[in-house]
Amino acid sequence: MDTEGDLFSLANLKDMEIIDINTGAKLGFIKDLKIDCDENRIISVILPSQTSKMSLFSKSEDIEIPWEKIKKIGVDVILIDGEKLSDKI
Repeated sequence: MDTEGDLFSLANLKDMEIIDINTGAKLGFIKDLKIDCDENRIISVILPSQTSKMSLFSKSEDIEIPWEKIKKIGVDVILIDGEKLSDKI
């Protein structure tokens, strides 16, 4: 993964929009992170579901993107390779 800086705060990461480099689709903003505390690394980022079907009693299906799919972290966007994730997005 290529980064323009070395360190990013969690607040900064959550403010960055996620974009699929294959389709140019805007996928949204980071909802949460999955972290491996033993290895001190991020395993994946969690995005809110893209479906508009949401009711009081339904559970939303979040989208989990493995950290390896992140190709570039820029100033205000994160570019991912969503090729194999297209069925989830």
